[in-house]
Order: sequence, then structure tokens, then C-alpha cells
Amino acid sequence: MRGSSPVQGPTPHPAHASGARHPLPQGERVERTVCVARIGAAHGVRGAVKLWTFTEDPLAVERYGPLLTKDGARQFELTSAREGKGHLIAVLKGVTTREQAERLNGVELFVAREKLPATDDNEYYHADLIGLAAVTTTDEPLGRVVAIHNFGAGDILEIAPPQGATVLLPFSNAVVPTVDLAGGRVVIEMPGEIEGDSRDEGST
Repeated sequence: MRGSSPVQGPTPHPAHASGARHPLPQGERVERTVCVARIGAAHGVRGAVKLWTFTEDPLAVERYGPLLTKDGARQFELTSAREGKGHLIAVLKGVTTREQAERLNGVELFVAREKLPATDDNEYYHADLIGLAAVTTTDEPLGRVVAIHNFGAGDILEIAPPQGATVLLPFSNAVVPTVDLAGGRVVIEMPGEIEGDSRDEGST
């Protein structure tokens, strides 16, 4: 992939997290870090682990240097990795026994946002979208983006209003005509107010 899978924006792009391995754990960030992998079960008896990556190119995680835990307290260096069935078989520096590997099951691995490649126009990392203010086309506040989901039919923004239940909206041209990262907001055209909403509207 291009880094840690940009989320598909209002116009299509080739690097879509859920089209790779698993959806990126939705925009989780720790001081601008992005989750790129999760350690799975131990593999064999010499400390190897299954590694579930959230990048279009699974082996991209080898190029980011040390991978950090969510709290930044621990870091892991991949000494080798090879592709398995839907995951990598990875060896982590200092992890040499099955028992050590088993204790790491479920640990998520992060890299600094700055280490990831720049996105093209209309490409966004989940981490860039989480936390943005959501406003209507008339600049009325709706809440904030708290997650991005993909259930198989395209990316969905989850927006949390100041009060009440969160709202799920398609991440399409029609519903999200503007993503203003510099301004810290997304502009929302509520689906009930539009006609012919389509994820592909406006794409080439």
C-alpha cells in the first residue's frame, strides 16, 4: 500500500484498507500515530507470530522501523516477515520462544503518522479523519467524526453529536462534498436532503 491505507475518499483511489486485509482499526491515534498491524497467535515454537497488517502491501510494515504499542511504552522490530494466508508470519527481535509470542497476542502496533507516505488528492488516512468536526453545508455543527467503518459496501463515517446516538453516513461525494483537513472539518449534506446519492458520483 501507500502507507497505512488511506481511507477511500469522495473520489476513488487504489489503496483502501478493508480491500487489503482488515479495516484499519478506525483511526486510532496516540499523539498522531496510526495502527498498522496487530499481533495474532504464536506460530511455531521459536517465537514467530501471525501478524495481521492494515496496509495494502502487507510487507510495508517492514519499512517503518520500530513499531510501537498504543501507549508508546514498548517497541518491536521486525527481523523477518513472510506472507501467510491473509496475514504475515513475522519474527520480532527479542521474541524467541512460543511462550513469549503467546503473551503478545492481540497487541496492536503503531507508527508515527509522519512516517507514512503523503496521500494523493481525495485520499485520507483514518487517523486524519478521526476527530474532525462535522458541519452541515450551512455551517451548523453536527458533531465529530469518531470512527470509519466498512461493512463491505463502502466507507462509513460515524459521527457523534454533542448529545444522543452516533450517526452513520456514507463517505461519498454526495454526502461528504468537502473534507477540509486544514480547517479541521468535514462538510455533510444529509442523505435525506439529497437525491441519487452514490459512492461513485463525481468519480472518473
